[in-house]
Amino acid sequence: MTSAQVSKNGDEAANGDAPAPEEGYERGLGSRQVQMIAIGGAIGVGLFLGAGANIAKAGPSLIFMYALAGVIIFFIMRALGELLLYRPVSGSFAEYSREFLGPFFGYFTGWTYWLMWVVTGMAELTAAAIYVNYWWPQIPRWVTALVFLLVLFGANLISVKLFGEIEFWFSMVKVTALLGMIVIGLGVLTFGFSSAGDTAAVSNLWAFDGFFPKGVGSSLMTLQGVMFAYLAVELVGVTAGESENPEKTLPKAINTLPWRIALFYVGALTVILCVVKWTEFAPGVSPFVEAFAKIGIPAGAGIVNFVVLTAALSSCNSGMYSTGRMLRTLADNGEAPKVFSRLSSTKTPAFGITISMLFMGIGVILNYVVPEKAFGYVVSVATAAGIWTWLMILISHVLYRRGVDAGRLPASSFPAPGGAKCSWVAIVFLLFVTCLIAYDADSRVCLYVMAGWAAALGVGWAVLKSRNPAVTERRDTDFEKVG
Repeated sequence: MTSAQVSKNGDEAANGDAPAPEEGYERGLGSRQVQMIAIGGAIGVGLFLGAGANIAKAGPSLIFMYALAGVIIFFIMRALGELLLYRPVSGSFAEYSREFLGPFFGYFTGWTYWLMWVVTGMAELTAAAIYVNYWWPQIPRWVTALVFLLVLFGANLISVKLFGEIEFWFSMVKVTALLGMIVIGLGVLTFGFSSAGDTAAVSNLWAFDGFFPKGVGSSLMTLQGVMFAYLAVELVGVTAGESENPEKTLPKAINTLPWRIALFYVGALTVILCVVKWTEFAPGVSPFVEAFAKIGIPAGAGIVNFVVLTAALSSCNSGMYSTGRMLRTLADNGEAPKVFSRLSSTKTPAFGITISMLFMGIGVILNYVVPEKAFGYVVSVATAAGIWTWLMILISHVLYRRGVDAGRLPASSFPAPGGAKCSWVAIVFLLFVTCLIAYDADSRVCLYVMAGWAAALGVGWAVLKSRNPAVTERRDTDFEKVG
C-alpha cells in the first residue's frame, strides 16, 4: 500500500468515507498557467508598494535583505516541492501538517493559511485603492476597494480556468513591465538619457552614507516587510490538486524560483537604486512609480502605476482562490462546517469563496475608518500567519525525511538539496524574523492578534473534539511501513 493510499484510507475512516481533498476539482490549470502563477506569486504589492518604506529604513542594503530572504524562500519551496511530489494534494500545507505533526496542527495550519490570505487580500485591496488615488484622488479608498472585491469575487465563482487565465494575464503584465523597467533603467545608466541620466550611477549604492546607511540593525528590521513581499510563492502548492500534470509542472515552477528572485527582486531594486538615490524614496509611495517620475518618461509613472495596480489585484485574486480551497480541505477533514466541502456546478468551492470574500470586506471597513494605517496593520498580521505556514512546511519536511530514512515512507521524485539541513537553516531564520517582529513596537501588535487567533482556534478544537472525537485522533496508519 502506498503512503497516499494509507493516508486516504485513514481520512475515510475518520470522516465517514469523505472524499479526498482534491476529489471533484477540475484539473483546469495547464502548465502555462501554473508557471505564470508561480512567477506572479513572487511579484506582489510587497515589492511594488512596501519596498518604498523599506528603502527609507535600510537604503541600498535592502537589496541584500531581499537576496538573503530569497535564499531562505528557495529552501522552503524545495522542501514543499519534495512533499508535493511525495503526495500532491490540494491544500497541501494543512495536509502535510496533519500527517506529520498531528490533526491539531493540520487544523491550525489550514485555518491560519486561510487567515493569511484573507488579511493579504485586505492589504492588496488597500494597495489597489491607493494606486487608483494616483489618478482620481477624489474617490474614497473604501469605494475602490469594494468595487475590486466584488469583481474578483465574481470571477472566482465562474471556474478555475477563468481564475487561471486572469492570473496568467495579470502575471504577464507584471513580468513584462518589470523586465521593461530593468531594461529602461539599464539604458539610463549606460547612455545617460532622461532627466535622471546626469545623476544615475552605480555609485549611488554606496555614495550616500554607505551601503548600510542606517546601520545593520535597521536593515535587519526590514526583514519582516521583505518576508511579506515573498508571501504567495507557496501558492503553487495549493494548485497541486488542480494541475494537469503536477509531476512535471511543479518541479519546473519551483526550480525557476532563484532566477525569478534574482531578476525581479534583487535585479529590479538594484537598477532602481542606481538610477535614483535611495534618499528620494518615501513610505507609502511605490519606488517604481517614483523612479519613472524621476526619469521623466511621458506617462511612464502612470503606466507603472497601472502595472502595480494589476499586481495588487492579482494577489487578491489568488487569495480568493486559495481561501476557498483551504476551507474545503478543512471541511473534508471534519475541521470546518460540511457546507464548505460542496462544489458548485462549475466545480469551485463557491460557499468558501463567498465567506472569504465577506471577511476580506473588513479591509474595506479599515479603509473607511483608518485609511492611512490600514496597509501597515494587515501586512504585519499576514506576515505572522505566513511565517507559521512556512514553519509547518519546513517541520513537516524534516519529519518526512526521517520517515524516508527509516523506511516508513517512499522517497519523493523531487528531493530537496541538502536534505533536511536546509530546512533547519530556514527554521532558525524564520524564528529570528519572529523575534524581530516582537522587538518592533509597531509590528508587535500582530503577535497579539495571532495569540488571540490561537486561543480562538484552541476553543474551536475543544468543541470539535467533544462533538467528533474521531476527527481529532492521530492516524497512526500514516506512518505504517511502505511496501
